[in-house]
Amino acid sequence: MPDALRPTKREESRRETERAILAAAEKVFAEAGFGGATMQLIADMAGLPKANLHYYFPTKEALYRRVVQDIFEIWLHAADALDEADCPVAGIGAYIDAKMEISRRRPYGSKVWASEVMHGAPVIQDYLETTLRDWTEGRAAAIRRWIAEGRMRPVDPYHLLYMLWATTQHYADFGHQIETLNGGRPLSDEDWAAATDSVKAIILRGIGAL
Repeated sequence: MPDALRPTKREESRRETERAILAAAEKVFAEAGFGGATMQLIADMAGLPKANLHYYFPTKEALYRRVVQDIFEIWLHAADALDEADCPVAGIGAYIDAKMEISRRRPYGSKVWASEVMHGAPVIQDYLETTLRDWTEGRAAAIRRWIAEGRMRPVDPYHLLYMLWATTQHYADFGHQIETLNGGRPLSDEDWAAATDSVKAIILRGIGAL
């Protein structure tokens, strides 16, 4: 990387601080909800003075929207493989792989999103009415194309997408329940791989793609 494009130590430090804030905020918002979370609690979780937190995010709503935006963008990019695939086995299979990995690595982000939507999306309704609506229609078009090509059974594309979201995000949103049913132990690497394979097999066979 040319020196002119290389981040300075100050820029690196700023990015590290922002990442720490967002990780702390994701956990606090997931556990306490928007109403129960405080900037002081988030600052304490991040190991920062509250004044530093306000320097990066002036208000709790600004920080909350950034947390929601981050998980939303990660989910949107998870469908890149779906857009580029020429068949549902490759496209939907890769999408399930990506969504299950996000649930594994970012469970708190998923819980924040679920809580927000369950409460009527008071803060991010604009995302639902614009970006999410357009994204969903684009993915539905790909599913309709595969149906027209005879690559899968005729199903309602929207309900298929809802099922994909519900199934993959269940592993994050209801992680405690899954852990309890797993003998009180978190899922191991092998457990996650088996769960992902099972979800793919059930859905792909169900739509007649396998």
